[in-house]
Amino acid sequence: MSDGPLDVIGDVHGEIDALQALLAQLGYARDGRHPGGRRAVFVGDLCDRGPDSPAVLDLVMDWVQASRAQCVLGNHELNVLLGEPKHGNGWFFDRNHELANGEFLNSRAATPGRRAAWIAFLERLPLALVRDDLRVVHACWDEAALARLGPLLAAGASCGSACADLDRSARDLLRGSGINARAAREVQAYRHAFKDRRAELPLLPACAEEATLLQNANPVKVITSGLEAPSERPIWAGGRWRMTQRARWWNDYGDRPAVVMGHYWRRDARAAPEAVTGDWDYPLGDYGAYDWMGPRRNVFCVDYSVGGRYAERARGEGPPWQTRLAALRWPECELAFDDGERRVLAKP
Repeated sequence: MSDGPLDVIGDVHGEIDALQALLAQLGYARDGRHPGGRRAVFVGDLCDRGPDSPAVLDLVMDWVQASRAQCVLGNHELNVLLGEPKHGNGWFFDRNHELANGEFLNSRAATPGRRAAWIAFLERLPLALVRDDLRVVHACWDEAALARLGPLLAAGASCGSACADLDRSARDLLRGSGINARAAREVQAYRHAFKDRRAELPLLPACAEEATLLQNANPVKVITSGLEAPSERPIWAGGRWRMTQRARWWNDYGDRPAVVMGHYWRRDARAAPEAVTGDWDYPLGDYGAYDWMGPRRNVFCVDYSVGGRYAERARGEGPPWQTRLAALRWPECELAFDDGERRVLAKP
């Protein structure tokens, strides 16, 4: 990671107007230069859900390739690399799967030429950025996962290909356990309900066990979307019912360097829960909206849920937004928001 002062920017999710406003607030020129020698660092999830993922990807790609910014891979970029249709990423594919459910219809679509350029860019993104005083990941700092990935990535594998190989290995192990067969029966019994938010599902224990094992056995997924555990009830998230919940790994993080991450849809103090996370799993609830977390108070989530603006728009709402884009200015430990607010934090 670059030496000197940084601005660590949370999940953008295609909200180009918010990103441009925040960068202007921080003093960046359009080409990524900063008069104070600062460097932008993006925590991933540049794309999906918002109105203009192509513009966000182009901006960040241009800055990174000019060595004026850095970026780690998020789970939404990983989905693109894997070619996996997910909630909010229909804009990327030739056949937009969002059209069937009428969501994200105003999201600017990818073109074949740009798609190839973005894939080449995303394949080269690191999973973590590190210096003596700071670590940046998208979702989870996990020493064991990073150690497992070291030899794979050193051998030249991209994160996407490594993830696919690790997924296949995990599924091979599951086939001999009987868990996947039990999970398949549960899915078959409730197949019409998994994408219906109004449906009432019981907790499906085999599905929960299978999903937990597949997530935690894949170190790429651990770093980009976190450790998981079976939940106590079904949780609606990402357009479907899930049987797992996010593990609070930061409560066990005892290292000296601070960690800054995104991913977890942090609720601003001024935001109503239903405007951001609704009934999603919200693992940050043990801490205040602007608190450092963990036993050493040195882990910070800088994702203030700007990706939720699509839902605000769908409700006919507009500025002032309840969801915002933020940057953590390091080492000053000051939060800057796209609407111009600044907030000084306690230092870890």
